[in-house]
Amino acid sequence: MILVLFMFIVFSLNKIISMDNILKYSSFIKMAALVTWCALTCLPAAHALLVGVGIADVTGPPAEIGFMGYAKLEQVGHGIHLRQFARAFVLEDDKNEYNHRIVFVSVDAAMMGIGVRREVIRRLHKRFGNIYNETNVILSGTHTHSTPGGFLMDFLFDLPILGFSRETYNAYISGIYRSIVLAHNNMAPAKMMYGETEILDANINRSPTSYLRNPPEERSRYKHDVDKTLAQVRFVNLISQKVVGVINWFAVHPTSMNNTNRLISSDNVGYASILMEKALNGNNTLPGRGNIVCAFASTNLGDVSPNTKGPRCEFSGKVCDQEHLLCKLPKEQCFASGPGSDMFESTKIIATRLFEGAMKVLNSPGEDLTGPLNIAHQYVAMPEQQVSPYDPVTETFNSSVKVSGCLPAMGYSFAAGTTDGPGAFDFQQGTTTSNPLWNAVRDFIAEPSKEDIKCQAPKPILLATGRAKFPYQWQPKIVSCSVAQIGGLFLAAVPGEFTTMSGRRLRNVIWKASGAKKVVLAGLSNIYSDYIATPEEYQAQRYEAASTIFGPHTLDIYLNKYVELTKALVYGKPVDPGPEPPDFSEQLITLIPPVLWDGAPWGKEFGDCVQQPDREYSYGDTVQASFVAGHPRNGLRHGRWYAAVEKLESEEDDSWTIYATDADWETKFIWRRDSKILGTSYADIEWEIPLGTPRGTYRIHHYGNYKYILGGIYHYHGFSRPFDVK
Repeated sequence: MILVLFMFIVFSLNKIISMDNILKYSSFIKMAALVTWCALTCLPAAHALLVGVGIADVTGPPAEIGFMGYAKLEQVGHGIHLRQFARAFVLEDDKNEYNHRIVFVSVDAAMMGIGVRREVIRRLHKRFGNIYNETNVILSGTHTHSTPGGFLMDFLFDLPILGFSRETYNAYISGIYRSIVLAHNNMAPAKMMYGETEILDANINRSPTSYLRNPPEERSRYKHDVDKTLAQVRFVNLISQKVVGVINWFAVHPTSMNNTNRLISSDNVGYASILMEKALNGNNTLPGRGNIVCAFASTNLGDVSPNTKGPRCEFSGKVCDQEHLLCKLPKEQCFASGPGSDMFESTKIIATRLFEGAMKVLNSPGEDLTGPLNIAHQYVAMPEQQVSPYDPVTETFNSSVKVSGCLPAMGYSFAAGTTDGPGAFDFQQGTTTSNPLWNAVRDFIAEPSKEDIKCQAPKPILLATGRAKFPYQWQPKIVSCSVAQIGGLFLAAVPGEFTTMSGRRLRNVIWKASGAKKVVLAGLSNIYSDYIATPEEYQAQRYEAASTIFGPHTLDIYLNKYVELTKALVYGKPVDPGPEPPDFSEQLITLIPPVLWDGAPWGKEFGDCVQQPDREYSYGDTVQASFVAGHPRNGLRHGRWYAAVEKLESEEDDSWTIYATDADWETKFIWRRDSKILGTSYADIEWEIPLGTPRGTYRIHHYGNYKYILGGIYHYHGFSRPFDVK
């Protein structure tokens, strides 16, 4: 590493060191060479950590595609509030000959799927060879519930989106791939600093009665029923000593935006990322355009809500819990909200609290955890596993007993939804008995065997997804498990949503098996397999337990597997790759209607501004303009935008610069269909003028593509009239 530094110094001086002034600098060069020689021969060798960061747009189709997360058929997109980004971190350790490179990507999406990961790796392999492979690529979804779905290739997960969405699938793949390529191309010597802080007012437990099922001896070790610690690693360039990238992990569901939202949003963690990137790159930096990349990644968020006011009945305002305290009025739902007066304000508040906590850690000294890299990965057939159960009181495995996994199945309480997003019909939390009518519906789809019912008990099976085969697999049976060593940090990449206590147990067993200084859990990685509740929480059968698809001992299987992978890293043992998940890409179906054509109203052209803004505005005002638009699915405009706010720099030259885009918090791009038959639609663009906006003349610029009735897609754009901000 010192040699690299010396070479950089010599390179930077090569233009001023010439035959004319070589004598002037010769003493400096001799001294640098002497210091380098001494360091290389007298000091022990350090691990040379190389780090590259990259960010790329992954925004999915923003109109008429269902959102993934709340499973609401009517929740389809109608525009953009915050764009989606993939934030990639590529790490390399030159001292390690085996698995010496690790890729971690945090993606503003509900989760990651096996098909997306396969295709990303295939493209990386085509460009870089076997540097990136099944073992060392970790893709982690932030779990926002306000982004397009239809990309998971498991029928149950794609069903609320009306099947597979090729547009979403391609958008995520191309953006993730691009972010990794950018990170690959800017790798430089760096060190990794670790820090953490408590954030007390950003999350609550949405299933507190389930949490209380865990042993009191175990619960007494923790102050709260959710994790309040924000863990952070920052990568610091060794030459410039400046931060190049940051990853934060904090347990919270990105569900501040509720199931009535129709605008693409990366939610609280996505906006926290934007806030931090603007703070480090400069507040004038457009989202996705800065050199410093900051991710707020998912962790054990399974039972954790950002809606800190807690659940209340929709009309009466009474406290409720979807289990014992039920709402009395007809069709009155029990849902949580807060801390703001609406979902936009709540998102902003939670994001700001996360951002402020992360900046507090960033500005503290931190602990240097730079060291060797290694990673172990295995595909695991969960229903086939037999393991020793874990005792959370003694914190040991009971080797005298064996427990097994089950074929996937969803319980009745799954249909009740959560207080973040209530479900349909009259299902309620904590249901441990079945209903003959719903069982008849279940058996028509796929009937569970007696062994399934016994294995999943006390869960009453609502959907025997492991038995369903039409039209293809409903839920995965094989999952992806990874443990990465990054110096003194061990990172467990898990294929689902661990509850608070499940995550604590996993971190604890990895810490004991590894002797690591710190352990973090990266949720919703590589494959999505729903929730992972503790065996004790499973007995309560609230939503998280009903969605723990491999049965009551799901967590026990994971604890055993991650200990095994951790020990393989520590002792340098090879890892069996396991059975690769099946590929259903040739069997996928979709009922998503295509874009047939676009039409402009009589006497108008695409891009014409039909509602002009006012002539003058002040801080806090909202500028509104409407344009004749084509369908946004005609072109996703990655790295570009559908809407921009432009500022006049020179009236003489008619020179305008971009001040904000549809990726900024203050803007909204709203698409509305006027006529399906005529194909007419409009783009409503809003800009809430933030405090501190420079005075001057601005305009709204709309971009898009329209599809001609006889075929062909064509670009268009249009402006509003100028307006003044005073």
